[in-house]
Amino acid sequence: MADNKKPKISFEFFPPKSLSASFAIWETLHMLLPFHPEFVSVTYGANGSTRDLTRDMTKTIAQKWNVDVAAHLTCVDATRHQVMDVAKGYLDAGIKQIVALRGDAPQGTSRFVPTPNGFMDSAELVAALAKRNFDKIWVGAYPEPHPDATYNGADIDWLKRKIDAGATGAITQFFFDPEMFLRFRDRAAKAGIDAPIVPGVLPIENWEKTKLFAARCGASIPASLAHEFAMAKRNSVEEILSVVVATDICADLMDEGVDQFHFYTLNKPFITRDVCLALGILPINDNLIHANFRPVNLGNTARKSA
Repeated sequence: MADNKKPKISFEFFPPKSLSASFAIWETLHMLLPFHPEFVSVTYGANGSTRDLTRDMTKTIAQKWNVDVAAHLTCVDATRHQVMDVAKGYLDAGIKQIVALRGDAPQGTSRFVPTPNGFMDSAELVAALAKRNFDKIWVGAYPEPHPDATYNGADIDWLKRKIDAGATGAITQFFFDPEMFLRFRDRAAKAGIDAPIVPGVLPIENWEKTKLFAARCGASIPASLAHEFAMAKRNSVEEILSVVVATDICADLMDEGVDQFHFYTLNKPFITRDVCLALGILPINDNLIHANFRPVNLGNTARKSA
């Protein structure tokens, strides 16, 4: 890294759907929120399936912890009136940040189809939200082509549409090659997009599941990374490699002037915590650095010297 400046961070969580998951997210929040994120986001679930859980979890975090919360909101399976009613509920609860997304196609269908009397796309949703009193409206961005992209450059054009509609910043899909983000950032700047674009970082908790997730999202996996995880599995050091991979991505981007990262935690705090520590970000309560943190000498790893 070019200097010792610590980056700003934010975390993404998803609502629990069971009692055991509720305990898990409670532990995750207690472990990660002391790292003083700029904000945390709460996902909406496929097809808006966790709409009520998202609302309840967002309000609970905002009330219990002194942290800004950005609630996800999608266009899927809801009319304009229903979507904006949810948005009003967030504002009434003091939630002033929103992550506005089109949302995935409903289960069992191959592509997104607008709901009758619903928003046609995320740009329409952003335009409606921009008329409300949200402080920040975040949108998605895609360093690699979105699965629904129909032409080269579509992802930049769609991001420009959303920014022009009133979005104040973008969070990218995760990626594993920092150059993907840097090239996307350059193309966005050339297109006149001057809103902040925050890289999304996925700490790899489970390599096999990550490969499936990446395939669904259109995120490519470098052959070298697949080889490294095969070797790490053989030597039972997958968790250590996961910390190194995510930290390397952040460090390389910081060398290029990036100063903020959004971590997709998957409600599992340990690797995200260890990456934050490796980047020099310390929690307010240092008791949270407990015995199962295994420090990694990131300057002398085999990965760095390969």
